Amino acid sequence: MNKRVREMLEQRARLAEEAGRILTRAEGEKRQLTSEEQAQFDALHEKIAALKVDADALAATLAKQAEVEAELEGARTVTESGAERRGARGGVSSAIKAFRSFLVNGRGSLTGEELRALQVDSPTAGGYLVAPQEFTAELIKAIDDQTFIRQLATVMPVTAAESLGAASLDADPADATWTSELGTGSEDSTMAFGKRELKPYPLGKRIKVSRRLLRLASAAEGIVRDRMAYKFGITLEKAAMTGSGAGQPLGVFTASNDGIPTSRDVATGNAATYPTLDGLIEAKYALKGGYWQRAAWIFHRDIVKLIAKLKDGEGRPALELASTPGMPDRLLGLPLYVSEYAPNTATSALYVGIVGDFSYYWLAEALQFELQRLDELYAESNQVGFIGRLEADGMPVLAEAFARVKLG
Repeated sequence: MNKRVREMLEQRARLAEEAGRILTRAEGEKRQLTSEEQAQFDALHEKIAALKVDADALAATLAKQAEVEAELEGARTVTESGAERRGARGGVSSAIKAFRSFLVNGRGSLTGEELRALQVDSPTAGGYLVAPQEFTAELIKAIDDQTFIRQLATVMPVTAAESLGAASLDADPADATWTSELGTGSEDSTMAFGKRELKPYPLGKRIKVSRRLLRLASAAEGIVRDRMAYKFGITLEKAAMTGSGAGQPLGVFTASNDGIPTSRDVATGNAATYPTLDGLIEAKYALKGGYWQRAAWIFHRDIVKLIAKLKDGEGRPALELASTPGMPDRLLGLPLYVSEYAPNTATSALYVGIVGDFSYYWLAEALQFELQRLDELYAESNQVGFIGRLEADGMPVLAEAFARVKLG
């Protein structure tokens, strides 16, 4: 582990201990936190959260840097003009070379062979360009890095069909009955199947990049990819949390019979303004044991701050801080993820979190990524515009795999 990353994690642990001492002192004196103590506690947990983000980001950056250095080690320049080619360790496809040329210089710079490689539509159809599969794969990987929900969910590519049907068990049959050797058991008519349809909806984003930056960059596609990944990633995460399901994914915090109904809400044991350890235990055990292996919590950081005050019967914090970069903290033995788009209003009868097996949140994606270059629109500011488009939909497909945490 990198020394700086290790120092961040150690500092995070020390701050958590300091915050714990504030709580222990107040509990020992059988009183609530004073306003000054509350401010100190909140400030400590802001630093704890920030250190987690910084440590994970630094670890990811170092890993990426090592990857790039390994790639550069296998590269060599073979022309005096400075044209870059890859060595035996990894070739750059003709499609990527053409795509890079398109990003830097526009469609006019492409040869007939390059145009065919990129499958450019006719101008009357909008002049779109289909990004190479390598670029799309890297874009999706970058979105994965930005958005934890795609790491947890089941991602289903939609290619030929316009939509994806997911079978659901709307009503379970009754239990089997003991019978005689020749008996067949009681007839059951309660089992019913349903179907939930995922239809990818258009998702678009326009970004602007300096012409000079594009001209000087050795791999212009990396600049466009990183910015597109960030913008698409946060939009997908927000929709997966609170999306309405109308022209966009259905979020896990949206009560719906098509996703997670109110029957999966758990408020038992929680206070009106904060979740309690008893309430969180109720939520976890609202899931069948078979879902625990892949289950995870999702909360907003403001709610995590409240959870950080909770202790078990032996005085140990309920929240277990991760000791490895890139790994989530844990709550009641399950990983805990933080989303800025999860609810953060700690008011009676509102949602504040969710626990569940997110492999039963399905994302349907039309993976063909389209990109349009705008040469003239931002000419006065010496910038080039890029419009990226893809299509996606998502929804929970099995309600019993989730339990929403609701305040009392």
